[in-house]
Amino acid sequence: MNDADSPRRPEPASAAAYRDLLAVLGSADASFYDGDRAIDDPATLLEGYLFLPTVLQVAMTAFVHADPLRPDLATIAGPDAPTMRWGGDNSDARYRHCPIDPTRTYRISATLGDAVYTSVTVYAGPDDGRWSDRIVGILNTRDHTPDAAGVWEILVGPDVEPGAGITTDPGATDIVTRDYVNDPRGDRPTSWSIELLGDPPGPPRLDDAKLASRLEKAANFVRDLASIVPLSLSDHRNVIHDPYPVPDVTYGWAAGDAAYALGGFDLDDDQALVIEGRSPECVFWNVCLWNPFLAGFDYRHEQVTLNGSQVHVEPDGSWRLVVAHTEPGRPNWLSTAGHRSGVVWFRWFLPAETPQPVTARVVPVAELTPA
Repeated sequence: MNDADSPRRPEPASAAAYRDLLAVLGSADASFYDGDRAIDDPATLLEGYLFLPTVLQVAMTAFVHADPLRPDLATIAGPDAPTMRWGGDNSDARYRHCPIDPTRTYRISATLGDAVYTSVTVYAGPDDGRWSDRIVGILNTRDHTPDAAGVWEILVGPDVEPGAGITTDPGATDIVTRDYVNDPRGDRPTSWSIELLGDPPGPPRLDDAKLASRLEKAANFVRDLASIVPLSLSDHRNVIHDPYPVPDVTYGWAAGDAAYALGGFDLDDDQALVIEGRSPECVFWNVCLWNPFLAGFDYRHEQVTLNGSQVHVEPDGSWRLVVAHTEPGRPNWLSTAGHRSGVVWFRWFLPAETPQPVTARVVPVAELTPA
């Protein structure tokens, strides 16, 4: 019998899922290379080709290598993984993720360090890698206080009593933790751990159906994000839209404790965007520059984000920020990091009220540079 006569061995389901993932990656650049969302800024176009493998890395971490029965709060963005810039990351926050089984109970422990805002959010929605569509529950350290040693412990599960943590429902799929610090270089970050309660699972055994499902989730995650970005900047040129209050409903893994304001810049080399406003009482606020893929500019090497503790505030409580290609010799400079255009994003955590409107105007850099 020759090879041609040999029966073909059955193809695993993982093979089709793997090819689908490759196909999604292979075509995802169409959203920013051609069509009505095509990127014309050379620096931003290159970042599109960096965005796709970055999102694949997140998908592998969050869906392919993760196991709800062997939980781990894996880093998906922030200073501990500074190349995983996506989804509205920034230098001040660390984000961790863990998929969960909605029928099981988990214990999460956090040693707070110097974090000024720490939270756990449970999301629900399609259990196939697509963006979550609702928040099941959220707790921060004001809702649920740490003990005298600074250890914050909560339970997450279907039978959790009020006051002990977050009660899940059958649609719960994911946990995301957040911890924000004022000094990204010097402050101690929160240290996290998670454990599964109840009967422990047996040793992990990867089977075809399980791997195929995880690869399908990864493909859907990349597909979903590629459909959302790049964000069109045509309606955000050199303007900051009015802040909107802490939302009742969020999309994806967005926070549920913050007010936000969206804007953008589009500047010639000799121009600057001057942004003026004031912040309400809150536990934390910052402003970040992103590309249209909602990825922060590289905060390791340039000043592309500022938080409330870093901003120079005027005696009347107002502040003035300056977005420019070069340092103008004024406080509160945000570098465009070589980009002609980009996103300007504000967030205020646990604000006492919805922030007041923020103004923006384009001025010649020469007007700002000291003589």
